[in-house]
Amino acid sequence: MNTKTLTRADLTEAVFHAVGLSRNESSQMVEHILEEVCGALSRGETVKLSSFGTFQVRQKSQRVGRNPKTGDEVPIAPRRVLVFRPSHVLKAQINGQDISSLHEAE
Repeated sequence: MNTKTLTRADLTEAVFHAVGLSRNESSQMVEHILEEVCGALSRGETVKLSSFGTFQVRQKSQRVGRNPKTGDEVPIAPRRVLVFRPSHVLKAQINGQDISSLHEAE
């Protein structure tokens, strides 16, 4: 399995090569996209990227957990969590399946 991590710089470089913008313009475009996604999620909106997946913020209620070392009950505060649900196209691509038939079905 490949252990490389895709970074903002990698995304900027990909936009630079694919679109033909300058590196600075490509960097600004990547930053604007990420800011828009983060802003929507922080407002509680769902972000759906076709053929990629859906990012959603869910509210978790307060619950009682246990300290694994001592067994003591500890209250876990309510919080918001980010959930990602990959599309069937992304799942197929990750598993090395032919995705051309999936795109036709959409």
